[in-house]
Amino acid sequence: MSSEMRVVGVRVELPANQPILLLREAHGERYLPIWIGSVEATAIALEQQGVRPQRPLTHDLLKDVIGALGRDLEQVRITDLQEGTFFAELVFDGDVRVSARPSDSVALALRVGVPIHADESVLDEAGLIIPDEQEDEVEKFREFLDSVSPEDFRGADT
Repeated sequence: MSSEMRVVGVRVELPANQPILLLREAHGERYLPIWIGSVEATAIALEQQGVRPQRPLTHDLLKDVIGALGRDLEQVRITDLQEGTFFAELVFDGDVRVSARPSDSVALALRVGVPIHADESVLDEAGLIIPDEQEDEVEKFREFLDSVSPEDFRGADT
């Protein structure tokens, strides 16, 4: 069993400056927060904002390679959580599966336009239900996402 997920967005957790990818069940109430790297956070934010770089970034390149090889990415799945680390896989036509990080999987899924699923076991372990009285926090998160730019995800040392 799995649930289809929607990308709420990416935000930076302060003071650690650690990006968090927030997913929500498409037909449910659970949220799934996943700590990710700044490069992947930028890739996800750029795609959500419709920004097209002049040259293909890594996830754009992977999309182009998949197409050039005549394969179809059908979905991405977040499959496991072990000692705080999430695991995912890319599911291609012919049920070919490739292990991947959730951050890369989501960045690619957004570019290709395929569904994102999280296995029930992952949602049972790490899914959060935000009570109605905290819905304004979700709205604040959305407002934050609307005001953030990709440069906000760059580390101080870059």
